Amino acid sequence: MTETRAYHHGDLRRALLTAALEAIEEVGPTALSLRDLARRAGVSHAAPTHHFGDKAGLLTVLATEGFDRLAQALVAAGDDLLTAGVAYVDFAVAHRAYFEVMFRPELHRVDDPELTAARERAGVALRSGVAARGASDDTDRDSLAAWSIAHGFATLWLAGALPERVGEDPRKAAREVLARLTPNPSPTPPRPR
Repeated sequence: MTETRAYHHGDLRRALLTAALEAIEEVGPTALSLRDLARRAGVSHAAPTHHFGDKAGLLTVLATEGFDRLAQALVAAGDDLLTAGVAYVDFAVAHRAYFEVMFRPELHRVDDPELTAARERAGVALRSGVAARGASDDTDRDSLAAWSIAHGFATLWLAGALPERVGEDPRKAAREVLARLTPNPSPTPPRPR
């Protein structure tokens, strides 16, 4: 049985998505081609078109999966804003291919209902961590600030643009940097003597 034929008996759609993630890791989302994707998956060049329509359709599915995974990571982080920020950076580093597609609206269909819903789930997860912090009554602006800081750090890390002194562990570095911007818990009042 040929490799191409074996894919038809499994989950071809998933195989194509996995091949796309691998290709994006290697060449980036803009250089991805459906023909190369078909070659990587060992299927006919028409197979990706059959499943996704075109490159934008494929990248829309990947962006949707990425936002769903990000939402899961943020929910798992709980209500601690610092932990959520580190989880955001960790997601970006661990799932770089998703991250590179999610925030590039020119690459996918931004009005796709499934993508819109997934993006909203991630936003709700982020806002709940910010709201739990209760620093102000403007959760939307606080969420934008938190997202900007975590996203900026993640983007700089992935680009290799941070100074060497931040170290080689993205989680540790993110925690140290993000902790500078989140208020320390209230100090425990001294006990009476």
